[in-house]
Amino acid sequence: MRKVYIPVLAASLMTLALTGCGGRKASWKDGTYEAQSSVFENDDGTDDGNGYGVVSVTIKDGKISDCSFVTYEADGTLKDEDYGKEDGRIANKDYYNKAQKANASCAEYASMLVQNGQLDGIDSISGATINYKEFKEAVELALKQAEE
Repeated sequence: MRKVYIPVLAASLMTLALTGCGGRKASWKDGTYEAQSSVFENDDGTDDGNGYGVVSVTIKDGKISDCSFVTYEADGTLKDEDYGKEDGRIANKDYYNKAQKANASCAEYASMLVQNGQLDGIDSISGATINYKEFKEAVELALKQAEE
């Protein structure tokens, strides 16, 4: 019985090594690729002005070497240090802090992608789930452009 397990184990390990633990299957062309996400709705079917995300992914030597991710209001206004303010001032500190935390997640998602080299294994950051959905969709679209 033992002799059967060794070839099966060897074949399983070989398959795992070749697939890279569920990693990407396509190879990527060097270049910089941009993509925009959809506007994602909340669980209740509203978008509450979630807007959309835009990613720029740079591939060098077939690997992800750089990434940037920014989000915009539905009207095209960049979500920046003013995101969460009302009429240029902080009317609701809790809302502003949550908005800024979500905004900060953009750089974190981009950094995780460069470090990880693929989307697999990147989890959403608490308080930035919509940004995660936007990021994931935009990266998938950008990497699709880069496929050889």
